[in-house]
Amino acid sequence: MTLDQLAIGDRALIKSYSEEDVALKLMELGMIPNELVTMIRKAPAGDPVAIKIGNSVLALRVDEASAVGIEKIQ
Repeated sequence: MTLDQLAIGDRALIKSYSEEDVALKLMELGMIPNELVTMIRKAPAGDPVAIKIGNSVLALRVDEASAVGIEKIQ
């Protein structure tokens, strides 16, 4: 499952990245493996998405979010 597939309000752990350039950018923003993320908003057309990680809210393009492998938390 990838981050862009997460429903609003759902939480997940970051597990992997499929693109190295995206991985470097997002890790600099604090999105490191095993970090908890929450999907908080999606634009009407689905792009961008807003996620909460720690005390920060980040807006990501769908192509960036689709490069983040996650494990959904029940």
